[in-house]
Amino acid sequence: MITKNKTTVKVAQPKINVITLGCSKNTYDSEVLMGQLKGNNLNVEHEANKLGKDDIVVINTCGFIDNAKQESIDTILQYSQLKEEGKVGKVIVTGCLSERYKPDLEAEITNVDAYFGTNDLQNILHTLGANYKHELIGERLLTTPSHFAYFKIAEGCNRPCSFCAIPLMRGKHVSRDMNELVNEAKILAANGTKELILIAQDLTYYGLDIYGKRNLDELLRRLSDVNGIEWIRLQYAYPAGFPMEILDAMNERENICKYLDMPLQHITDNMLKSMRRGTTKQKTIDIVNEIRARVPNIAMRTTLICGYPGETERDFEEMYQWVADTRFDRLGCFTYSHEEKTHAYDLADDVPEEVKQERVDAIMELQQGISFDINQEKVGNTYKVLVDRKEGDFFIGRTEFDSPEVDNEVLIDANSGYAAIGSFVHVKVDRAEDFDLYGQIVK
Repeated sequence: MITKNKTTVKVAQPKINVITLGCSKNTYDSEVLMGQLKGNNLNVEHEANKLGKDDIVVINTCGFIDNAKQESIDTILQYSQLKEEGKVGKVIVTGCLSERYKPDLEAEITNVDAYFGTNDLQNILHTLGANYKHELIGERLLTTPSHFAYFKIAEGCNRPCSFCAIPLMRGKHVSRDMNELVNEAKILAANGTKELILIAQDLTYYGLDIYGKRNLDELLRRLSDVNGIEWIRLQYAYPAGFPMEILDAMNERENICKYLDMPLQHITDNMLKSMRRGTTKQKTIDIVNEIRARVPNIAMRTTLICGYPGETERDFEEMYQWVADTRFDRLGCFTYSHEEKTHAYDLADDVPEEVKQERVDAIMELQQGISFDINQEKVGNTYKVLVDRKEGDFFIGRTEFDSPEVDNEVLIDANSGYAAIGSFVHVKVDRAEDFDLYGQIVK
């Protein structure tokens, strides 16, 4: 406050603008950071449209693969230039990219005020003039619509996958305390969250480090008991050592979605061995079949890599045929990225980029046809749908078989019925395309 001629003038508090790049785990980290800043009575926004000359920009970066790294670098350069021009006050960088490349970034982009890694929350808060408040554990400032939230149950990864740099950036697997997680779920539910999307590098490892056993099934049941939580969704399950008890919980509890995201990466034995996945083609086929047998109506999502070092045309054709035979409900496919300090970096990156992309395109074209066929079978059926938003003449939502941003959507004719954002409605499907369903609300 400044007193001038007995008139009190209030000085605007600088805004802290948090920018999130990368995956849902970064989204979660940004939300926790903002919750702490708000709890310290600081002015914080997520990806604000307007910035003042004294405002502080915190960039939560991704360093997973080349495209993500480039986006992070471009964003740092953009805001460091704004600082140079006097249009923002400070620029602070955190997250995976700065965890992995801090010395290089400090040498190359020198007018950033501070670089932090992935486990530096308390240090970031101190730099921003805030204190870490233990009483705020479980409190977050959601950046998603309030009816769903990403829910991180563990940090880091113990798996030795040859292509993956995550352990370099996130460290070893550390499970979060179950009571703390249940408390966080209750806080979210009290604030209107209806869907928890469980995330970790490897959900199925949960509990081994702190309880001495895989304990995801118990966590699921306890979260399922939280009043107000109507959907619980599982993302990022590892196939080797998969705890089948999860499926029992899924069958027992209506609010645990019949949905499983299990990145399988490849199918040929020589690729799986080189990738250090700890499994084989037959074991992979067996686990997919067993999951589907135990939960007959489950939607399975997977992701694959094309162009890993040494991948031959025969390897690719075998994977292509396996995708055709397996008919995953959801599938994503990516080109291999040659990452420093990973085990695979010692191998020759010998598949040309254009060949990698051609293989990805072929897999995704195949999956488009599979998705179309699966969707056609849904015409005439009625599904429970969570309404995410309204665009033009449609309310847009998802079934329990779909995660936000990556999966199919349900488009509901807004002229024939009303649906509140964040509410559940029943929709009868009357038309289907490759990746979208169209329908009407039924009472």
